[in-house]
Amino acid sequence: MPGNDLATRDSRPTTTLIIQTAFLGDVVLTTPLLAALAERHGPVDVVTTPAAAALVETHPAVGTVLRYDKRGADRGLGGLWRLGARLRARRYARVYLPHRSWRSAALALLARAGERVGFADAPAAPTYTRRVPRPRTGHEVERLLSLAGPEPESAAPAPPVHVALTADDRAAADAWLRGRGVGDGFVALAPGSIWGTKRWPGYAELAAALEVPVVVVGGREDAALAETVAAAAPGRVHNAAGALGLRGSAALLARAAVLVTNDSAPLHLATAVGTPVVAVFGPTVPAFGFGPRGARDVVVEHRSLSCRPCSAHGPQVCPLGHHRCMRELPVEAVAAAVAAVSGVETHRAIRTGH
Repeated sequence: MPGNDLATRDSRPTTTLIIQTAFLGDVVLTTPLLAALAERHGPVDVVTTPAAAALVETHPAVGTVLRYDKRGADRGLGGLWRLGARLRARRYARVYLPHRSWRSAALALLARAGERVGFADAPAAPTYTRRVPRPRTGHEVERLLSLAGPEPESAAPAPPVHVALTADDRAAADAWLRGRGVGDGFVALAPGSIWGTKRWPGYAELAAALEVPVVVVGGREDAALAETVAAAAPGRVHNAAGALGLRGSAALLARAAVLVTNDSAPLHLATAVGTPVVAVFGPTVPAFGFGPRGARDVVVEHRSLSCRPCSAHGPQVCPLGHHRCMRELPVEAVAAAVAAVSGVETHRAIRTGH
C-alpha cells in the first residue's frame, strides 16, 4: 500500500481518530477504547508507531492505521506537519488522545477536527475541546475507557483487551514450535524490559528448574538476554526472541500454559490472548494500573520494601544502588506461582530451596 496507510477490512468512511504513539503495552491496553468508540461512531482510524501498527491493524474496530515514525523518518516538525496534512485531508469529526503528549495534541490540532478529547491532567489539555478527568485509581484499561464517556445503562460489558490474530499469525507460531518439537502447555518466559530495573535476574535459574519445555520470548533487542536464559537448559529451553513478529509472538503466547514476565509489554500481550500470567514487579507496583487482569493471574513482588515504588516506569539503575526489589525475589516464590497458576512443577531442589 502507498504511504503509511494499511489495508482495511471495512470500507465505511471513518469520522473518528485515535492518536496513540506510546509504548507497545500502552497500545495493547488501548484496544478496549478502540472497540468502545467504534461501537458508537463506526470504524476508527489509529495513528501509532510503526512498531505498534501490527497490534491494531487487524482489530475489527479499526478502519485504517497510519504509521507515525516519530523518532525516525517522521521526526521533527517536518514529519509532524506532513502527517497533520494527511489527517486534515481525511476530515475527522473527532480525535481522542489517550497519550498525553504535546506531539499528539499538535497532530490533533493540525487535523482540524471539531472535537478533541483528552485527559484534563495532560500538559496540552488547554488545546482540547473536551477534557476528561483522569481516574487516579483502577486499571489503565478503565482509565482509557473513561475518554469514551459514560456508557448507557443498557450497554454491554466493557470490551476486553484484544489483539486480533490471523491464520497466518497462528501458522507462524505453530511452525516455530513444531520445528523445535514443542507442543501446547509449555512455560513462556519474558525476561526483557526497556527499563533496566524492571528485569528480574532469576529467569535462567527458573528455566533450569522447570520440568517442561520453556520458550523465551521478546523482541530482537532481547535476543542476547534470552540466549543466556536458554543456555540454562539446552534442548529444553528455546529462544524465540526476535524470531516472530508481534502478532506471531502473541499467537505463540496463546499456546503457553503460563507466561512469566516483568512489568512490560508481554504481560499485556498475554492478557490479550487469554494466557495466564505470573507477573514479577520490582520498582513499579500493580497499583499504578498496569498489572495483570485475569482471574488466575498472580503478582510476585517484594511487599516489605519501603523504597517501592521508586518511579513511574522503573529507572535504568536502582536509585539506592541495591536493587533489592528484584534481587531478593527468590526463584522459589516465582516457581510456586507458576505451579499455582498452571500446575507446572519444578525440580525438588528449587521447591524446597536446597
